[in-house]
Parts: sequence; C-alpha cells; structure tokens
Amino acid sequence: MQVVPGGGPHLVVIGAGIVGAATALAALREGFRVTILEPGEPGGEQAASYGNGCWLSPMSVIPPSSPGLWKKVPKFLADPLGPLAIRWSYLPRVLPWLARYLWAGWTEAKVEATARALRPLLVDAPALHKELAEEAGVGHLIERRGLAYIYENRAQFESEAMAWRIRRKVGVEWLELGADEMRQREPDLDRRYTFAALVEEGGHCRDPGAYVAALVAQARAEGAELRRQAATGFRIEEGRLRAVETGTGEVACDKAVICAGAYSRKLAAAAGSRVPLETERGYHAMVVDPGVGPRTPLMPYDGKMSVTWTDKGLRCAGQVEIAGLEAAPNWKRAEILRDHLLRSFPGLPRDLPADRVKVWMGHRPSMPDGLPCIGPSGASPDVLLAFGHGHVGLVAAPRTARLVMALLAGRRPEVAVEAFRPARFS
Repeated sequence: MQVVPGGGPHLVVIGAGIVGAATALAALREGFRVTILEPGEPGGEQAASYGNGCWLSPMSVIPPSSPGLWKKVPKFLADPLGPLAIRWSYLPRVLPWLARYLWAGWTEAKVEATARALRPLLVDAPALHKELAEEAGVGHLIERRGLAYIYENRAQFESEAMAWRIRRKVGVEWLELGADEMRQREPDLDRRYTFAALVEEGGHCRDPGAYVAALVAQARAEGAELRRQAATGFRIEEGRLRAVETGTGEVACDKAVICAGAYSRKLAAAAGSRVPLETERGYHAMVVDPGVGPRTPLMPYDGKMSVTWTDKGLRCAGQVEIAGLEAAPNWKRAEILRDHLLRSFPGLPRDLPADRVKVWMGHRPSMPDGLPCIGPSGASPDVLLAFGHGHVGLVAAPRTARLVMALLAGRRPEVAVEAFRPARFS
C-alpha cells in the first residue's frame, strides 16, 4: 500500500512494540505525520513483543485472577519456581496491586465481566494481523491453524469448567478431541494426553520479533520517522499538548500515544494519569532444530505454557513472576519450561547441548484487573494511553490501534472502550 506522507497533525508514538507499531501504521493511514520514539531496536530481544508465546488467541478472555486464588498466595511466596511466583523482596511494593489483582477475579461474575470487555478487542485478530503482515511483506509469519488446550483426561478439562463456561458465553467455540483423534493429529505428543479443546479461530505468529520489526520498517517506508530516544515527559499548556520531552530535548507535536509497555507508568503519571501498572515477568525456552513438535500450537494443562513452532525453533513460553523491572532473571524458570517440553514430546533429544536451547525473559505490562488502559490521559485529551494488555498484547494490538485512531479523531470506537478507561483507577 503506497501512502504519501501527509501534512496532517503530528503524532508521536512512544514505543515500538507491537501496539506502537500497529498504532503508527494506523495513524499514517489516518493522515497523521508520525514520529516513533523507541530507544531500543524495534522487535529486539529487550521487548516483550520479541519473546511472547506467539499466540493470536481470540479466546484469551479469562483474566489471570480467579475465584479462590487468594488462598494460594502463601504458595506463590513459598515456591519461587511455581507457574506464578512472587518474590518476597518485592512483596511490600506490590501489595496494593496484588490486592486489586485478587479482587478482580473474586467472583465468577467479575471474571465474566472482564471476558465480555476483552472479547470484542480480540475477535478476528488473526485476520487483522494477516492483513498487517501482508502489507509489510511478511504475510508468511501469520498462520491460522487453531490453538489447542490439551489435558491428560477430561476431568482436568472439567476442572477449568468456569473458564470454558465463560468463554462460551462470550462467543468462543471449540472442538473436543478424544485420545484417538489427538494421536492422529499430534503423533509426536506424549500419550498421557487424551483430551483436547481445539479453538479453530485461533492463530499464531511464527516470529513476533521479526514481525514487529517489519511493521516498523513499513511505517518508516510510509513516512514515519523513527528516533532512537526515550520519552521522559510532556509539555502541556492549558490542557493542550505542545511537545513530548526526551533526554535530548523536545519533540513538538499535536498528539501523543503512550505505548511503552511495562515502562509506561511514569509517562502516564507525567500526563496526569496515575495507574497501577505492574510487570508480570514471563520466560521462554526455545529448542533449535528439535526434529519433533506439535502440528497445532498447544498448551498442556500440566505445563501451563504455550508450545509453538517458530521460524527459529520450538518455543515454549509461560510463567508469571512478580518481581518488578529491575530484578535479575531466575533462569531456573526457563529450565522448568524446557523440562515440561521434554516431557510433553518424548522424541525430543534428552541431551540437548546448551547452544540448542535459547532462553529469554521479558516484561508483560499488566493492569490488576486484567484489562488494558486505552483512552485519554488525565492532563490532556491530546495524550492517549494504550498499554497494560498483560497476556493479550500481541493479539489485541491491531484493534487497539483502531480504537486509538477513533479516539484521536473524535469518532465513536467500533467496540466499547468504557472498561478500558485509564480514569477507572482514580
């Protein structure tokens, strides 16, 4: 698609992750002049977009918190290697966020309300991503083969009855597969798994880092300017944005969108919005040249991880660690993912050398209620917030960008945004 850079209002997009990249492209097509501020490499290993689970999952409507989760908090503190862990040293700082997190999933009604808000943000996501990818010349990176949740038996599936009940209520459909069909579909999978729920509308990205890099490159080809700078604040006069401040001076502009992921909280505060943004640290382990693996991306019940083929190897991603932005990674968590992968696929080599297993840790930007912040800042309608997507940043990015454009243009958004208002925390 050829777009001639226009002389429209100047928009600064802060952050070149998946949300920022999609927002920049959407803004160019709205006639904005676009500057992207990103101190790191777009699609680089420092970004959450690089190392996520690769899933484009329109069914990811269930927040991390659920009824009764509060009973497990002592275990989260005692087991530093569990699927959800909280570091003792970080507990005093995260307590207010944790209380809101637990309250958001206190009842089934609360979980269902979250699901009803999230579903319109995620629906049709594989098709929206495919369109973006093809325009950027990387259409092969987006595939739709469905996504499967796998279980050792039906009883395990039924232990998650509330989540599946709510998914059905908001329009998610799935196929239930028994042991024989699973073995035909997934011959490399361990035989202990005898039941699956296959969500056919789901898709995945074969290389999220390369995808984000391609979208940013496309934005630049269409006229966006990429500046390797970090935003530090805003100059707002009488409620109108005049400039975005950086460490090396100001960038004069008319509008700005904060898409800086887990690093957005200070910028939001500088724009008059104090929001309880936290990071859920996630890990992945990737086996290079594995030889065996799933035909459909899947998530084992016992591993609580996504397992997906990528162009660089077989990636398993997951884990939630509450430890802030500064703490060093605990690489044993990535090793747990690797070991789950080995147990799920017996044909994988048992003696993998270190150079064939790549590990990574990144920062999910998470709000305590499981919903992103999408909307105007407290200090000026010229500064919009678009961050805090938690586990759905990749899948939700295209429609988030469309909502941001509607809000900037004063149009009615295509889906309700009331639940995403940054002011809900004030």
